[in-house]
Amino acid sequence: MAKKKAQAHGGGHGWFVTFADLMGLLVAFFVMLVAFSTQDQAKLNIVAGSMREAFGVQDRVRYSGVIEVPGLPTRPKLKSVAPITPQDASATPTPDEHGREHNSGAKFDSDGAFALASASLRQALQDMPDLVELSKHIMIEQAINGLNIEIVDQDGRSMFPEGSKDPYERTRRLVQQLAGPLKSMPFRIAIAGHTSALRAPALPGYGPWDLSADRANAVRRLLEGEGVPTAHIFMVAGKADTEPLFPDDPYIATNRRVTITLMREPPPVPPDIRP
Repeated sequence: MAKKKAQAHGGGHGWFVTFADLMGLLVAFFVMLVAFSTQDQAKLNIVAGSMREAFGVQDRVRYSGVIEVPGLPTRPKLKSVAPITPQDASATPTPDEHGREHNSGAKFDSDGAFALASASLRQALQDMPDLVELSKHIMIEQAINGLNIEIVDQDGRSMFPEGSKDPYERTRRLVQQLAGPLKSMPFRIAIAGHTSALRAPALPGYGPWDLSADRANAVRRLLEGEGVPTAHIFMVAGKADTEPLFPDDPYIATNRRVTITLMREPPPVPPDIRP
């Protein structure tokens, strides 16, 4: 009997071994978390540079992102492309002196400002619940020349009456709502009108070039009426059907649009800089 009791006593602590293993795994897990949370930036740069030297740099076209909006057709390919040449690529992930001397550096530095501008514009549309449906007519994307705000038509729901330069009342309210954040932004603004390809001959003496320019001017007047400084207007142009969003289908309604572009420009040179 004594021998049986001893065996029972010895097997009773089997749970302690499992518990000790669990505690050991938890300690190792938290040690790993602490190790990953404190990075040595110098060593990280060395590793990144070694990887670039081992695999080279990308010398092909790199596409920038596009923000698609529900209700609009999806493009077959991204619109904005930005080629990165090997001489413009850096061997380190952080900006160096060589990278700061390139004009392309100014393009990348403005991406954060454009992201904030895009968020402000979308918030302005969400602040008016009755414009939620109209917000499907807005497409915002970053391009090489800046941030494009596209006010587009959809099948069965246009922003301008057919052949007219005067916008619908809902279009006026939409542009006026966009003017709120635009007037507080420091970017220069370009406005371009676009039409789709015509299946019927244009009206005599008033064709797509006139119509697209007049619609762009109508949007300009609405923005200025809401307080956007006239000095911020960089360009107003009509482009007819020369730059369709969907080249494969030039007759689609979405090609009819007015584009408001926040211009991407290099930072001004300080007045005390001498060549």
